[in-house]
Amino acid sequence: MKRKAFIKTLETFGCTLKRSGSKHDIYINPANGCSTTIPRHQELANTLCKEILKQLGLKDQSS
Repeated sequence: MKRKAFIKTLETFGCTLKRSGSKHDIYINPANGCSTTIPRHQELANTLCKEILKQLGLKDQSS
């Protein structure tokens, strides 16, 4: 999955950018306070996207 498309998916769930690191961005889900890192690769593996959604406490609706 393209990174930009995945970020838009996170934003539709209400997640916001907490801060930017050198190689990763940290996103937070304000509804439950969970946060996780998103690597800055153009293409993200589907398994990684599912794991990120799980870490943020979101259901996987990408499939």
